Amino acid sequence: MATRARNKLSARQVATLTEPNIYSDGGGLYLRIRTSGRSWFFIGTLHGKRIELGLGSALDVTLAKARERAAHIRAMLLDGIDPRVERAKAKIAARPVVTFGAFAMELVDDIEDGFKNPKHRQQWRNTLKTYAKPLFEVPVNEVSTEQILAVLQPIWLSKAETASRLRGRIERILDAAKVKGLRTGENPARGRGHLDLLLPKRGKASVKHHAALPFTEIAGFMTSLAQRPAVAARALEFTILTAARSGEARGMTWGEVNLEDKLWTVPASRMKAQVQHEVPLSDAAIAVLMAVKEDGLKPTDFVFPAPRGGSLSDMALSQLLKRMERDDITVHGFRSTFRDWAGETTRFEREEVEMALAHTVASAVERAYRRGRALEKRRALMAAWATYCGR
Repeated sequence: MATRARNKLSARQVATLTEPNIYSDGGGLYLRIRTSGRSWFFIGTLHGKRIELGLGSALDVTLAKARERAAHIRAMLLDGIDPRVERAKAKIAARPVVTFGAFAMELVDDIEDGFKNPKHRQQWRNTLKTYAKPLFEVPVNEVSTEQILAVLQPIWLSKAETASRLRGRIERILDAAKVKGLRTGENPARGRGHLDLLLPKRGKASVKHHAALPFTEIAGFMTSLAQRPAVAARALEFTILTAARSGEARGMTWGEVNLEDKLWTVPASRMKAQVQHEVPLSDAAIAVLMAVKEDGLKPTDFVFPAPRGGSLSDMALSQLLKRMERDDITVHGFRSTFRDWAGETTRFEREEVEMALAHTVASAVERAYRRGRALEKRRALMAAWATYCGR
């Protein structure tokens, strides 16, 4: 194979050429002349793919210097080294050192407005500071798989849910660092096809589920609950009858309720999926609302206010279960109770049940198409659930 000619240009030509065009010096080195300026660039191949790199302005880089840079790139390509990656690494190395901890806290500051409540903000910080502390002083561009494994392995089996969240948060931080130009290469916190090959497999016992009341016991439980006069009892009763998340019911205001249409509209800002959710209210659910409704209430007033004002805390319903000597179940578990009942004893479609639980189903187009029809089907579903609950 003939060797491609090199050094085809002379220093005089470089200085005197004015016609906008691309001129080859050979060996992958080119001079580009535009009306806006003159610059050097290199074209080569790596693993069969074309790559192009700029080598600087012809005003600042001489022909000899451009050839020297081109020769360095050719040598890297022959060794299978990507000069673009090496250039990125050099840029990172030239910057002031940014530690993982400093970048992580800065990122949390930037994204925390997107968290639904202050608890989520604090969880991010607490999880990182408690379990990822060994990474905090490591330059963010040097965090490695081995270092991540060192913080995950001690809690991977004993605190499975925390460990999974921690891994995901580290992955997001390192992805953001790459976008900012502070890292290159693959993310060492990636789970699938990477860390999951190195961490021990979890048994089913490692997966934490919210303890749920068997649906065959719900009627008896609701009878006991109805005998309790506290606002927390009415909130829990309403939460169960609507299969809602407790936070959605605790934060509910009178402005979200249409008693005439028997409909509760939860705004997107209060939903986990950030999508408005419409809940058809059974007669039993309406009865709970009427039991707590007072004269003179404003649309912004909470339906289930705390004794000292504001909304009920997330502990209020949990403490109620403890007072009822039901430490074996959780508030969130009643959603599983509802789902088990619907799946095992009714003929309602699975997607109707999932929509009642505010789970995302199908595509956005399909959800929009079904919305009106599904609402009436869910109204029948919630009425059947209230009847089964003995209400």
